[in-house]
Amino acid sequence: MSYVAPVKDMLFLINELAGLAEVNALPGCEDATAETVEAVLEENAKFAGEVVAPLNFPGDQAPSYWKDGEVFTSKGFKEAFKMFGEAGWQGVQHPQEFGGQGLPKLVATPCIEMLNAASISFALCPLLTDGAIEALLTAGSDEQKAIYLENLISGKWTGTMNLTEPQAGSDLAMVRSRAVPQGDGTYKVFGTKIFITYGEHDMAENIVHLVLARTPDAPEGVKGISLFIVPKFLVNADGTLGARNDAHCVSIEHKLGIKASPTAVLQFGDNGGALGTLVGEENRGLEYMFIMMNAARFGVGMQGIGVAERAYQKAVQYAKDRVQSRDLAGSAGPVAIINHPDVRRMLMSMRAQTEGARALAYVAAGISDFAHHHADAAVRKANQAKYEYLVPIVKGWSTEMSLDVTSTGVQVHGGMGFIEETGAAQHYRDAKILTIYEGTTAIQANDLVGRKTSRDGGATAKAFIADMRATEAQLAAIGSVDALAIQRQLTAGTAALEDVVDYVVTNFKQDIKGVFAGSVLYLKLAGIVFGGWQMARTAIIAQQKLDAGEGDAAFLKAKIATARYFADHILSAAQGLRSAIVDGSAGVMALSEDQF
Repeated sequence: MSYVAPVKDMLFLINELAGLAEVNALPGCEDATAETVEAVLEENAKFAGEVVAPLNFPGDQAPSYWKDGEVFTSKGFKEAFKMFGEAGWQGVQHPQEFGGQGLPKLVATPCIEMLNAASISFALCPLLTDGAIEALLTAGSDEQKAIYLENLISGKWTGTMNLTEPQAGSDLAMVRSRAVPQGDGTYKVFGTKIFITYGEHDMAENIVHLVLARTPDAPEGVKGISLFIVPKFLVNADGTLGARNDAHCVSIEHKLGIKASPTAVLQFGDNGGALGTLVGEENRGLEYMFIMMNAARFGVGMQGIGVAERAYQKAVQYAKDRVQSRDLAGSAGPVAIINHPDVRRMLMSMRAQTEGARALAYVAAGISDFAHHHADAAVRKANQAKYEYLVPIVKGWSTEMSLDVTSTGVQVHGGMGFIEETGAAQHYRDAKILTIYEGTTAIQANDLVGRKTSRDGGATAKAFIADMRATEAQLAAIGSVDALAIQRQLTAGTAALEDVVDYVVTNFKQDIKGVFAGSVLYLKLAGIVFGGWQMARTAIIAQQKLDAGEGDAAFLKAKIATARYFADHILSAAQGLRSAIVDGSAGVMALSEDQF
């Protein structure tokens, strides 16, 4: 089966949960009317479902390949990417002055999800290009913007992010690539970069590498890293492409998943030096690269949600088609396995986790729009702090969720799920990298603990917790059986989260190893509580609409039922996680190194 985008759910979340009307009222967001957004999502759904999704399985079976320094992408990718650029999809959220559509992040987010549900391997190229665009918009010179942005936004050129080196994984202090000034404003770059997504391919005229490197007099550590634009082809003064630069792909990796996406080893400067230009100021490269990384981290969270949705749809279809065993109530003969309670449990788990992560991510996108577009600087600052708090949760929890959901998808298929021809296993394999690249789950958790919780004394987290308590009161006011059941678990989950925030803030300096021993569990706790909160909000809105006789009753009742499942089966884990974090650090560090 192919992929059918859940546009109805997406529109519900955008309009009712994330506040499209309020975003539409922000300066610069006037084009994002409800009618326009619905049209954009419907068109994107067609492109994702009809053009990209059919390429996903064949791309896994016949991946991109390297030959004599060139990379040839899977059949159909080049043509689909050309259509993607010509239709304007790369530019949905980017400025109109450079050829983009200038729509809010809240509108771009479901488009990102749909593309990744269709094919993560395909979507990785636009994702990295988005990061390059964001970095240049923030730190690029006027000349660099004029040369590169329109070409990147049109899809004519693509972008990459070059951080990792053979000796430097996530520890960027160990970056050793060199950039030697030439006296004319250019630099010659030398070094090796690994794990470069779409570092070489045949889908665009040029590839714009953003490369971390050190100038000759740079200080050691992360404070001595600068950021350079090193294009595959040099660009002439008139904007045409010039000579091939000294940046070459020497191999691509053979991977567990995302096989159609070429992951390159790039060699810079083997033939005299790769010419590049400095982005911003020397020694501020990591600061600029974090712009790319934060954009990519949110995007990777959306990858997790997209592949989880794809796996869920596949599992539902199989469960409806596969006939096996009699119903426990005593059917005359075998029934479709969707009638069996444990299969239903697995499908509800897949559905609830995916919808919870989607709701949280869309709300985060709306907050980001307020952080960028609101007229009041104080409001922008407050929303920026909220968005930054949510980014590691969206990235970390959504990707860990995708592993659970895609694994469950294999389980629904039974033995057939273990067979590659079925296609369920591909989603599981593709999802694994999501918890690793753009910062592992532990790196996201460390960020959540150190930068996002301890640094402000838990103020941002507590502001969210206050909002959760307001939702608890709304559930109590509704008073239905479902609302009260959701309220009980949300109340317990909110209390657990608050206890952990207090524990982190109180113990960060006096027992830092103990705090970080529970960091990933804190991220997971935050994910399920924030997800449960958003699911609770959907239940409230759905009930209000039912009471008013508005909307699709079957859809709204399903939203309430899914929120109830999330509360009973997922949010209910909050107290256990709280205990493991607050009381369980001693066990993590109990054994000596020699005892392992």
